[in-house]
Amino acid sequence: MIPAVRALARAAMAARPVPLADVQARAELLARFGSSYLVPVDVFAAFAAELTDRRRPGGPFAALCINGRRWFRYCSVYYDTPDLRSFHDDRRGLRVRYKIRERLYADTGERQFEIKLQGRRGETVKHRRPLLPGDTALGTAPRGFLASVLDRSYGIAAPTDLGRSIETDYTRVTLVADGQRITCDAALLCRDLETGRTVRADGGLVLVETKTAGRLTEVDRLLHGYGIRAADFTKYGGGLSALRPHLTAGHRRVAVRTAFPSAV
Repeated sequence: MIPAVRALARAAMAARPVPLADVQARAELLARFGSSYLVPVDVFAAFAAELTDRRRPGGPFAALCINGRRWFRYCSVYYDTPDLRSFHDDRRGLRVRYKIRERLYADTGERQFEIKLQGRRGETVKHRRPLLPGDTALGTAPRGFLASVLDRSYGIAAPTDLGRSIETDYTRVTLVADGQRITCDAALLCRDLETGRTVRADGGLVLVETKTAGRLTEVDRLLHGYGIRAADFTKYGGGLSALRPHLTAGHRRVAVRTAFPSAV
């Protein structure tokens, strides 16, 4: 087993299981602030043990559990224009920017069409709608949903020339406390849907993302105490940069090299 996946499993089994309804009630956070961290497995093990310790002040973090499972496989397809407008707008940090993806929850078969926007305060705002059997992500209903979200949020028209850009596949554990959610991802595999090239992330790293209604959380401070600082890294931006190295630029190069050392 990949070391990072093993670390996820141990963290999930140490935590009290909670159903999806509890996670949504305590910390659904469709509008949230967040930070990403590339965490070595030994640090992650110690960090997760602190979070799930039953003696933790305020109570331990719990782990999402569905049908007896506590870690899950996620597959996503990202959509972009031929000139990669979504990728470049995010790289430049533009105020008006968005990502479009289709997400498959591989263990349940559920599919969602999702749009992630930059909110007015700099927060991430996610809009989503289910994809029914037989639906395609660029079908009439999802395109209408996309057009409505972009018009309502930014007053702009939806792009008409969207195509499949990259696919990501990874294993996730979700830890939750009141008002806080942490996703812990391992074994990230990215595939370029134009060239067929694939890259796999370092198996000794866990991608931890903190998600909260506030700016800086207890979890962020805990990671800072271990000497881990937030990385300018997203699965789409980092994965596409690793697959197409000529796109990697500036400060993001460090995070891409850390996550995908064999690719760059």
